[in-house]
Amino acid sequence: MSKPRIGIVISTTREGRFGDKAAAWIAGLAAARGDMEVEIVDLREYPMPFFDEPGSPFYVPPRNEAARRWGRKVDELDGFIFVTAEYNHGPPAVLKNALDYAYKEFNRKPAAFVGYGGVGGARAVEQLRLVAVELQMAPTKAAVHIGGADFIGMFIQGKTFADMPHLDPTAAALLDELAWWTHALKAARETTTAKAA
Repeated sequence: MSKPRIGIVISTTREGRFGDKAAAWIAGLAAARGDMEVEIVDLREYPMPFFDEPGSPFYVPPRNEAARRWGRKVDELDGFIFVTAEYNHGPPAVLKNALDYAYKEFNRKPAAFVGYGGVGGARAVEQLRLVAVELQMAPTKAAVHIGGADFIGMFIQGKTFADMPHLDPTAAALLDELAWWTHALKAARETTTAKAA
């Protein structure tokens, strides 16, 4: 079996975002393991309008070209790490919108989360877990929560992830779980596809 491909999705598109730093950090840790290939997926490259389609992608493919490109990218990947900010106790609208623009492409793939903000993005992550279940994904228990002091230290005070070694064990737990679920679900999907052929 080939190495699974993990998409690290940056949840915001605004100027000056912190998500780039967090995505690069978790991508470096994941790539160093050697048991998965990682790719940062930037929603800036998929400028989808707010969902405006004749039907859910559960039933009807999107008409919007950016949404179709997004669906193809999601389909290529075997698992996801969503790097999410928290806006008003929830995930950024651009991420929720992107999740709404695909369906079968997400099915039977794991989802892990790196949250940041006042409470480490915990409320956004919990909402995203519910969305992931509806998309027939397998959300992991382990997550990274970059809380207020750490977030401010890196976002405003010039510190880096090297100054926050206490985050490394939570990242390792996230990646261990993600690797297990990604391999298991990839094997199951390939077995199902082979039987159907």
